[in-house]
Amino acid sequence: MKFLDLAKVYIRSGSGGAGAVSFRREKYIEYGGPDGGDGGAGGSVWIEAVDGLNTLIDFRYQQHFFAQNGQHGMGAQRTGKGGEDIVLRVPVGTEVLDEDEETVIADLDTLGQRICLAEGGNGGWGNLRFKTSTNQAPRRANSGQPGVERTIWLRLKLIADVGLLGLPNAGKSTFLAATSNARPKVADYPFTTLHPNLGVVGVDDVEFVVADIPGLIEGAHEGRGLGDMFLGHVERCAALLHLVDGTSGTLLEDWRTIVNEIEAYGEGLADKPRVTVLNKIDAMDDEEREFLREELEAVAGPVHLMSGVSKEGLTDVLRELRSLIDEDRLRRKAEAKAEDDDADEDTSWQP
Repeated sequence: MKFLDLAKVYIRSGSGGAGAVSFRREKYIEYGGPDGGDGGAGGSVWIEAVDGLNTLIDFRYQQHFFAQNGQHGMGAQRTGKGGEDIVLRVPVGTEVLDEDEETVIADLDTLGQRICLAEGGNGGWGNLRFKTSTNQAPRRANSGQPGVERTIWLRLKLIADVGLLGLPNAGKSTFLAATSNARPKVADYPFTTLHPNLGVVGVDDVEFVVADIPGLIEGAHEGRGLGDMFLGHVERCAALLHLVDGTSGTLLEDWRTIVNEIEAYGEGLADKPRVTVLNKIDAMDDEEREFLREELEAVAGPVHLMSGVSKEGLTDVLRELRSLIDEDRLRRKAEAKAEDDDADEDTSWQP
């Protein structure tokens, strides 16, 4: 399945059916009068976060979604049938943006979350509704309310606990393959990864999700290389894993490049907890490992040693990530509890 994380979609809700102008005329019935029914309501356009999807590829082949119109009212006080709703099913983590690609209409970050994007028009009244004591035979009815037509953008931000950062060929895909059942492409040339990959990683009987995104290069925020278009997939992560290639020969420059790019990107990425790892230590002797570790710790703080190939140091890195994830979850629970308490105080009864 191809990966697509941005799609332009055109939606339109259904228009309401018109009310009917009708009069009751039956043999042997002494009194007639108006009996026009109301029109049916138009269908609405909904969007729902569902399980089992991790791409917006379906919206490449269909971009127009129109809900059904309501039927017109009929005589004998018959109301028109309402139009059927239409539901856009998207992966969890999808943002709905307005046509300007900046205004966020909705953020579907919870499984089963469902939001109405365009409400269907109301059906018009039939002439029965307009009957009064002074107007016994009204010959007017309302037309249905028109539907809502709009253009939206869908942008997917993957839901993951940990995001992998690093230059191309830093060993991100190797790490993901070594710690999970994911099978990303691994090769000895840059930009092997062309789209994000997800893997479920387990340590000490606890599982969490890791997102591998294409490597960044200097100037990615200006569009160089693959740019920073995939950094949105690690915005929701609890922690970042920064892999630095210990065999590159430009260790500190590589580290600064990634740090500068996430700072230029913004969106709070630079403030997230970050685990720095000196990778590919299987290609170094003990003396070289310690020298490079001390050199990197001087600018980056604590540094872990790891090899995705030999799996040396993997467990320590995973345990460090797990502790950061647990801290983030506890913080989120505390914030949610505080919001619920504030809401209860606001709605409490006052004499």
